[in-house]
Amino acid sequence: MELRRGRRMPRGQLSALLLFLALAWLWLPAGGRRPPRPPPCPPSCSCTRDTAFCVDSKAVPRNLPPEVISLLLNSNKFTLIGDNAFAGLSHLQYLCVGTGMGTRGRHGEGGGTRRGDRAPRGGRATVSSHPRFIENNDIQALSKATFRGLKSLTHLSLANNNLQTLPRGLFKPLDILSDLDLRGNTLACDCKIKWLVEWLESTNTTVPAVFCSSPGQFEGQRIRDLALGDFQCITTDFVVHQVLPFQSVSAEPFTYASDLYVALAQPGASSCAILKWDYVERKLRDFDRIPAHSAVHCKPIVAQDQLYVVVAQLFGGSYIYRWDTAVDKFIKIQDIDSQKTRKPNDIEAFQIEGDWYFVIADSSKAGSTSLYRLNQNGFYSHQALHAWHRDTDVEYVENDGKPRLIISSSSQAPVIYQWNRGQKQFAPQGEVGEMLDVQMVKHFKVKRDQFLCLSRYIGDSKVVRWEGQRFIELQTLPSRGSMVMQPFSVGQRQYLALGSDFSFTHVYLWEEEKQKFVKFQELSVQAPRAFRYVPAADVQLLLAPSFKANTLVYRHVVVDLSL
Repeated sequence: MELRRGRRMPRGQLSALLLFLALAWLWLPAGGRRPPRPPPCPPSCSCTRDTAFCVDSKAVPRNLPPEVISLLLNSNKFTLIGDNAFAGLSHLQYLCVGTGMGTRGRHGEGGGTRRGDRAPRGGRATVSSHPRFIENNDIQALSKATFRGLKSLTHLSLANNNLQTLPRGLFKPLDILSDLDLRGNTLACDCKIKWLVEWLESTNTTVPAVFCSSPGQFEGQRIRDLALGDFQCITTDFVVHQVLPFQSVSAEPFTYASDLYVALAQPGASSCAILKWDYVERKLRDFDRIPAHSAVHCKPIVAQDQLYVVVAQLFGGSYIYRWDTAVDKFIKIQDIDSQKTRKPNDIEAFQIEGDWYFVIADSSKAGSTSLYRLNQNGFYSHQALHAWHRDTDVEYVENDGKPRLIISSSSQAPVIYQWNRGQKQFAPQGEVGEMLDVQMVKHFKVKRDQFLCLSRYIGDSKVVRWEGQRFIELQTLPSRGSMVMQPFSVGQRQYLALGSDFSFTHVYLWEEEKQKFVKFQELSVQAPRAFRYVPAADVQLLLAPSFKANTLVYRHVVVDLSL
């Protein structure tokens, strides 16, 4: 029979030919036939169409039969299961990765698990409708996306491994998971496991009791019995939000006409820089500058709907400016008596019985710290305080409803002045301890208690507490080279920033139970001269003026360690 190109075989002949070929194949001996192709299977595994049993694998096996329903891993050499490790096994229903009881001593009585917190001893490694527990694995870590794509998985055993934590949302891809076994692991019940407590409360998955291995206060407790309130997972951090490319020595935030501003003294740039907060870009931007050849402090005062800025200079006198809304700029309205204020250091502004005052600390031998009062025509000298003592700082405090000034000095311990309502002046009341050479004095309040922070350039800085008629020492902090010690609060947290010319700035956090500050964070600020907390809508800022480097703006962030 010859087939030629172009000629069509008759239909009857074609049928006869196909029948002949089929009969010929059947007559061949069995050895001559090609057997059916077995399903793909990695070298370390034994596979059927719907099961795979893998031993001594160096990683989660690839190229498993795509129709596999049960996967058992035994005596494997890997400790980490990464992302998408079981990709392509969309039909997988049973997955077991665990060890048998008694195979490793570290999971015994001293290994952090309880009697009864172990999966049952696995017998022969077989595949059935219920997963067995496979021996000799040492899985220590899982990726968040380890089980991605396993939409059909109903039974999962991770029992008797060495898992100390589980990534948040690990079981989220497992839509129909009905049974989960985590027994026999060394789970640490810290913030990283908090999500598991939440998941156990809401899931319908059957999970045998699993217990905490650590920390000490939770060791031996059932994870399901832990309350979410048991986890202290909220912490905070200060991160750099903005770098201002200039040096500065003071920072004073203020609000005027519903906008937020900051005044910074820049002796190197011969100005007081006024920056405005951009609520869209969430940054400080240049707004205006006031000439100041040797500015050490620029103090804004918003009083009687007017904006004033007191500009204190080391040389050339000090001045008061007012914002003129008619021309939209600052105009100088007043000189400050240069005979009294020769070498200003600090300015504080406050109200007493409805009247506005500001006080300038003077550090010259011949000058005096002076109090000024606002009237209809401007600020005028009201009282001379603490003459010839080279004052370094002044702080306004109200204790027991009584206004007080605390003035620190290079020549004596900080002095307390109390307001006399009849004379409308401050009168000396006493001293704060016997601390000399205090560079800065700042106060803070916790509940009903008043505290002072006293920073020293040589020697230790101190925290003292007001006890009725005097301050008593509460805490000593090492502070070589410190020019600034600023307490500030953000929400319910009380912080303390202690700067240094020779090392990092240390941020401390107040612990109410211990009644003291504890170290919280280090900030890299060169020669800081002030720290100012600035709440800017939903952003909490900490300004850090530097005498030798750029001015830094830190952002206070709240961190949930359980996420």
